[in-house]
Amino acid sequence: MDLEDKTGQKFTDKKLLVRGIKRTALSIPLLVLTTYLFTFAFLNKEVIPLYWLLPLAIIAMGLTIYLMFKGIGLIMKSLF
Repeated sequence: MDLEDKTGQKFTDKKLLVRGIKRTALSIPLLVLTTYLFTFAFLNKEVIPLYWLLPLAIIAMGLTIYLMFKGIGLIMKSLF
């Protein structure tokens, strides 16, 4: 949704910008957490948690990357 004034100049959609910043801000701690899960899963190769932490870490990392791209996309959409 582009906001324009009488001269046709576009403005930033602030609601969309806030949503994008929130989504990106949520993904940054998740990125650190999922990296820790990967490390923890590979450090404990002999014990059972590897088999349920590794798939959890892979799924969480995929969701984190998805959130990051969606957040950056929302920020770009609100600015341009």
